[in-house]
Amino acid sequence: MVDRSESGPTEASIRRALGRAAAGRALDLDEASALLAARGDALADLLRIAGEVRDAGLREAGRPGVVTFSKKVFIPLTRLCRDRCHYCTFATVPHRLPAAYLERDEVLAVARAGAAQGCKEALFTLGDRPEERWPAARRWLDERGYDSTLDYLRACAVAVLEETGLLPHLNPGVLSWSELQRLKPVAPSMGMMLETTATRLWSEPGGPHYGSPDKEPAVRLRVLEDAGRVGVPFTTGLLIGIGETPAERVDALFAIRRAHREYGHLQEVIVQNFRAKPDTAMRGMPDAELHDLAATVAVARVLLGPKARIQAPPNLIEGEYDLLLRAGIDDWGGVSPVTPDHVNPERPWPHLDELARRTASAGFTLRERLTVYPEYVRAGDPWLDPRLLPHVRALADPATGLAVEAARPVGRPWQEPEEVFGGRADLHATIDTTGRTGDRRGDFDQVYGDWSEVAGRIAPEALARVPGNASTASAAARAPGDGNTGGADGDLRAGLRLAAADPAALLAPAHEAAALALFGADGPALDELCRIADDVRRDAVGDDVTYVVNRNINFTNVCYVGCRFCAFAQRESDADAFRLSVQQVADRAEEAWAAGATEVCLQGGIDPKLPVTGYLDIVRSIKARVPGLHVHAFSPMEIVTAAAKAGVPVKEWLLQLRDAGLDTIPGTAAEILDDDVRWVLTKGKLPAAAWVEVVSTAHELGIRSSSTMMYGHVDHPGQWLAHFRVLAGVQDRTGGFTEFVALPFVHTNAPIYLAGIARPGPTWRENRAVHAMSRLLLHGRIANIQCSWVKLGDAGTVAMLQGGCNDLGGTLMEETISRMAGSGNGSARTEEQLRAIAATAGRPARRRTTAYGHAGA
Repeated sequence: MVDRSESGPTEASIRRALGRAAAGRALDLDEASALLAARGDALADLLRIAGEVRDAGLREAGRPGVVTFSKKVFIPLTRLCRDRCHYCTFATVPHRLPAAYLERDEVLAVARAGAAQGCKEALFTLGDRPEERWPAARRWLDERGYDSTLDYLRACAVAVLEETGLLPHLNPGVLSWSELQRLKPVAPSMGMMLETTATRLWSEPGGPHYGSPDKEPAVRLRVLEDAGRVGVPFTTGLLIGIGETPAERVDALFAIRRAHREYGHLQEVIVQNFRAKPDTAMRGMPDAELHDLAATVAVARVLLGPKARIQAPPNLIEGEYDLLLRAGIDDWGGVSPVTPDHVNPERPWPHLDELARRTASAGFTLRERLTVYPEYVRAGDPWLDPRLLPHVRALADPATGLAVEAARPVGRPWQEPEEVFGGRADLHATIDTTGRTGDRRGDFDQVYGDWSEVAGRIAPEALARVPGNASTASAAARAPGDGNTGGADGDLRAGLRLAAADPAALLAPAHEAAALALFGADGPALDELCRIADDVRRDAVGDDVTYVVNRNINFTNVCYVGCRFCAFAQRESDADAFRLSVQQVADRAEEAWAAGATEVCLQGGIDPKLPVTGYLDIVRSIKARVPGLHVHAFSPMEIVTAAAKAGVPVKEWLLQLRDAGLDTIPGTAAEILDDDVRWVLTKGKLPAAAWVEVVSTAHELGIRSSSTMMYGHVDHPGQWLAHFRVLAGVQDRTGGFTEFVALPFVHTNAPIYLAGIARPGPTWRENRAVHAMSRLLLHGRIANIQCSWVKLGDAGTVAMLQGGCNDLGGTLMEETISRMAGSGNGSARTEEQLRAIAATAGRPARRRTTAYGHAGA
């Protein structure tokens, strides 16, 4: 928590902080706060230090002395908003507007005027979700067939791309992970000002954000993180002078730095000074002083470093161009020769000739950029959706990523890229002979974020389990369920009694201590736990060990999500990358049917070049070729991203898949359904709530699924228990889970393990405990508990069959994901081999269908 009781920094503390900044030392909150008070010679020194940091970054970027701007039009799609910010004149009330929203033709008229003047950016600004406050907004959208403001925004962005060629930059305020996914294909960049992390300015009556649900700092920080997970080049920043303390201002900069270090997506940080406006609640508050602005810019530069792109709006600085350039900015933001600044209409944009002249007089060259910054233009994937690449490339200099100033936007179709197939399409077979080309993907050092920042997000009790973290052994000793029962013997005995009498009751919060003790069981207690689980298994499903004859088909491993546990994903240029055509997938399905398979399981990377119809085409082609083959396909992550790409709700997309012939879905992409560990593991993957939404919706549509948990990485038993509670809740509501599959983490080639912050998979004790506990915790809800021979090996599988499991999964025929991660247990098993595993466990085996019906033989 920020301390607001300080009396202010001394001259000595400012000088000490300047000395540390000049030496390139990391500053803490107190030191950075002290620098905000620098004035006179101290301010001059601070500006010099910041300028040197900025100059080093520009040299490293290959554009020394270049300050950028974006030539844009400002499109105020709606000035209605559900928030009540006390300084804002942009938001208004319905009766003061001719209509709740600009019509599509009005949007295009502004964009065309900008294109005629050489503008390349269409900045959409609008209030947050006005339809939730204003009936007039809801009626306007309903009359035109839009479900929400964001639906209309998306449609307008596509229209601008197709009819004018301007590049949309979207500022719709707070967005969820799924909404960011849905908007990413129509805009090269998006933004939302953080403004402040001072919660009191939002929560206390009289604060500038009081009564504004979208201005809660925690909500806005979540947007910054979600934008990073989705891979959106994102703009954010501070609004200074609205009542925050120096320490609170610095805290906001630290929060921005943390988000960028983890995801690398913050393309620019705006430092904007408050200017009081008439007819607002804050009209009597003094403007933020310009030397305060300069000091804040300089501190931002020092904290965020040479690679950050820092901007100050040129129409709010009273002509003090030289001051802000000395402070370390390298960008003037968007400037329009066509439209006013609708947020600050009383302050006109400077003419571009004047801006260039004033920039040159300070020793810099002004260059035009696009709405998306050069670094992201040059990187392309994963930052830019393939449907946007033709629009961006038409306006960008490929060498620098900056705008081609003479280029004029021209409308282009917003369409799929050309289909590209090939690569190492035989990887499913050759992974067992020649292996993988390298132990890591080609963009290992860029795609996963700052590993030290990631490590800081791991719970202490999980980090204590990582080899090399002996300093946290005390946390391990205190962690529940770690095999050291200590004073928890009573909980362990109570847990074993409850497991025998009423196993599902272990999920109840009242019995949490007992459940956690069981996860930590060892020695005779663990043997007893597994015996109880096997008794429960026998009573629930009998002695038969089941399996399905199936084939896995991974149709592509090209993926740019950047999950930190995944060794399967490759970037397009990697030697092990591949894509299969629809024809190749259908061929493999037909081969599987001929070999006796009743099911194909389809999963792939989140490939940006997969057409919108790709998933539907795959299912249709299989059903056309082999109508009787069960299609078990597409993880919740694939479904969410495909629905977003198609621009339809998840339910509608699932209905389309069902109509195409999809039978069931795998409940993978679950990992751990606890967002604290999930954000460490998956970076850009869907939140736990989105996973639950997808599988629940599928179940409601009659599409059943499996359920899974991947464990043994950066997790701990408390998170396992929470995961089982989530699964139980879904099953109680929908009844759609056919089975549970425990998936031990395969560490060998996993990025998070190679980075040194994950465990080398679960222990033998943990494997036994997790499989046994899954039988007990899910008793009465999910009858079938599967063990993975791919991950456990034959001997491990036998042990799990003797401790609560009843299913072996499938023959697979080709298995690539675990093998790419380093599993040494092969890619296929015959029916005879699976029956032999069951026999070793002392049990009969039989073939099943995907939904656990009898399949003969």
